[in-house]
Amino acid sequence: MNRRDLLKSVALMLGGAFSAPTLLALDLREKRTFAKPAFPDLVLTNDQQQIIAEVAEMIIPRTSTPGAKDAGVPAFIVMMLQDCYRKPEHNSFLAGLQDLEKRNFLSQNDLQKTETLRQVEAETVQLMKEYNVQQTKMGDNEDREQMNELAKGLPYWRLMKELTLLGYFTSEAGLKASFDYVPIPGKLELIKLKPGQKAYAY
Repeated sequence: MNRRDLLKSVALMLGGAFSAPTLLALDLREKRTFAKPAFPDLVLTNDQQQIIAEVAEMIIPRTSTPGAKDAGVPAFIVMMLQDCYRKPEHNSFLAGLQDLEKRNFLSQNDLQKTETLRQVEAETVQLMKEYNVQQTKMGDNEDREQMNELAKGLPYWRLMKELTLLGYFTSEAGLKASFDYVPIPGKLELIKLKPGQKAYAY
């Protein structure tokens, strides 16, 4: 399975499609190899990087299979943001991290962290509505480039979930935890998976 086919499979696992900014980021990553970050204006503090790691691990925790940290997801998220996303997404992602800093996310216990992220998710519903309205207006405006600079990017929580799942399911640890690899498959036939049985990746 090549990388492009793998990303399509991951998109289906996420419910059908990635957001437009993530699709553009993936396309940019596919076409270019970076010696250094393409958009280096995103600078994260140690606390912010720790928040990324903690939130990613809460989205995909370690159980009998590796968690997000085990799969290198936090570093993947930072790399993707710096290499492939533009200023609007940088702004919205930083705003989300700063909001969690104000809530003292790192000092909270596990139950408090879970409740905080539930609140963030609930707030993101409204942010996504505003974001979609903004995209419609931008599409009708001739000064698109100028509006892009001022525009708010995809909300933090949506970006965080997309990048966590993308990073995990394109990592070796994530793939091995989620699929049974069959290097030489037999004939193509429909089979019924047993409860708990992994799907096959050829």
